[in-house]
Amino acid sequence: MAALGSPLRTWRGLLRELRYLNAATGRPYRHTAAYRYLVKAFRAHRVTSEKLCRAQHELHFQAATYLCLLRSIREHVALHQEFHGKGERSVEESAGLVGLKLPQQPGGKGWEP
Repeated sequence: MAALGSPLRTWRGLLRELRYLNAATGRPYRHTAAYRYLVKAFRAHRVTSEKLCRAQHELHFQAATYLCLLRSIREHVALHQEFHGKGERSVEESAGLVGLKLPQQPGGKGWEP
């Protein structure tokens, strides 16, 4: 993982992923235990007057890692739904899946329709 970026950006990303997760249930994300835990943890590790706040950096790293996990799971599910095998596909459907087109076969003697 490269640079962590801003803790506010990580916080907003976590909230966005919580909204995606709770969109299917229809429940507001603010009523979940995960939201309450994140609010409590981020409030407990606010920036203080200390020059080096190890706990804050550790929390930010864990939050960024968790954000990466949530985002990766969501993208994996989307890819799985798009490309998951739906039984036997025709050659045309398989070619279209990867962005190719089959050449048109000329009709006539010797060619099957």
